[in-house]
This record gives sequence, C-alpha cells and structure tokens, in this order.
Amino acid sequence: MPPPLPTAPPSIDLMMPFYGDPALFRLAVKSILGQTDPLWRLVVIDDQYPDDEPGRWLEGLADPRISYLRNETNLGVSGNFRKCAALATADFTTIVGCDDLLLPNYVTRLRQLLATFPHADFVQPGVRVMDADGADSFPLADQVKRLCRPHADGPVELSGEVLAASLMRGTWTYFPSIAWRTSLLKRHGFREDLDVALDLALEIDIIVSGGRLVLDDTPSFRYRRHSGSVSSWTAHDGSRFVEERRYFLECAEQMTALGWNHAARVAVRHVSSRLNALTRVPASVKAGDVHGLRILVNHAFGRPYLRSGIRSAAPRAVTPGE
Repeated sequence: MPPPLPTAPPSIDLMMPFYGDPALFRLAVKSILGQTDPLWRLVVIDDQYPDDEPGRWLEGLADPRISYLRNETNLGVSGNFRKCAALATADFTTIVGCDDLLLPNYVTRLRQLLATFPHADFVQPGVRVMDADGADSFPLADQVKRLCRPHADGPVELSGEVLAASLMRGTWTYFPSIAWRTSLLKRHGFREDLDVALDLALEIDIIVSGGRLVLDDTPSFRYRRHSGSVSSWTAHDGSRFVEERRYFLECAEQMTALGWNHAARVAVRHVSSRLNALTRVPASVKAGDVHGLRILVNHAFGRPYLRSGIRSAAPRAVTPGE
C-alpha cells in the first residue's frame, strides 16, 4: 500500500559520515548552511578521523540544526552508513558525502518533488559532477551514466522491472545525492557483505518491494569524483569487480524468481560493469599487477552463469587471495 499523503512538508535529515579531507568537509557543511530552505537537520558522524579539529570547528558553529557524533571505534564505510540510517528520524534522509556539495536549491527542490510525487520512496536529484579541485567535469564514467540514465523532459516517476533493468544495465544514480524515505532505508538497510555495490543493492531491494524512484533533471547537487573514493581504489586492483560479479549474478537469480526475465538477462550480462573493468586493464598492466589483471580480464571476458540455468557453466572465477 502507498504511504498516506503527507499533511505537512516532509522533514529532511542530512546525515554525513565523515572521514576525509577537513577542507572539503568544511565546504560540504557550508553548502548545507547555504540552503534557501532552512528546515533541515544535519548529523555528522565522525568515523574516528585522526584529527579532532573538524569536530571542534563544527561544534563552534553553534547551529541548533547541527549535531556531531564521534564513533568510539572505526566502523568503516558500510558500518557508518548503517549508523546513519539507524540515527535518522526525519521523513526523508540523504546520506551526504563529506566532500560533495549541495547546491542552494537542494532542500527546496526536494520538497517540491515530494509535493508533486507524494508516494516517492527515493529521489535522484539532478547532479553536476566536479573533479577533485571543484571544477566542473564530465569524465567517461559520467558520460556512461548519462547514456544509461532514462531520458525524460522534467521529473519522472519510475518503478518495477523497467527501473531495475535500467539500473543494472548501468548504475546511473549518485548515491550521496539520493533522498530516501527513511522508513524504507531503515527496513532494507545496507548489506554488511558489500562495500561498492551496497547502494545499488539498497535501490534494487526497494524496487523489488514495490518502491518508486523520482528522477529529476534540475541540478541541485554537485558530486565530487576523484581517485580517493572506495570505488576508485578498489577498481584499480580489481577487487570491486569480484564483488560486482557476485552481486549481479545473485541479483539475476532474484529477478528470475520474480519472473522479471528481461531484468535477469541484463543482470547476467552486467555489460557496463564489464566494460568498466576493461578500461582498467591498461593501468593494471602498467603497474605490473598480475593478480589485479587476472581479476579484470576474468570479469571483462569471463562468461557469466547462473545456477538457475540462464547461462551454462562458466570458467572458474578468480577470487581475492588467489
């Protein structure tokens, strides 16, 4: 059943897991302070960053809308995401990257979209990409995202097998910009066995349960792409593709069980993931990383398979530690 129509504008939590460059962190916080709609709550969860100066700076702002917590132990990426979800209390929650920027209209635009699409379960706002130095950028990865992304004039609501297949063909969403219905974020959560594909897994879980995504084309968020991200450094040694291969094949079996056969075939092929691995091969060769090269080549050219029989048996997959 769709959730009841809201009687008041939805409340919004901006949860920010912090472990990174303090200067970029301060810029991220200032972008939130610059929102044209002042009705938000920011919770920063410091994952044991070695320097406590960022926390002192944040508390020095003395803004009642801002809370600062410091973990007793380092929880890691997925662990801190799970803590963000657990502590969220608003109607909708965004888990903001500590080096990303909200454009001044982010909260305003989000509330406009939720008023137009009151049954939305998660919202992908319009995103502009920047490089590590903050300059507008449009690298290959984001060109591919744009090609894979559904095209529409203005915001659109998507759901079901069509949406699942689209995301598995190429993950065109930007996780730190997404606003999630908090009740579903808590219900589905982040898987402990995933580090790179955990955002896609959450999206697919919500879609499979009948959830709806609103996709917007009005920019309200700036996503920082740089080599320091988890997805970047795990791509260089190939470890992210071991995880992706496992997840896509698992997902394909789930789609098959649902009768979503087109989505299952898209998951089996996971073409964009395999092409991404192929683009990493030259760097692996240059670095002389034989183990990483084997993983990349296996992912790019290995024949996918499923126990359900969508594909016949494939060559043995290369796993970490071999």
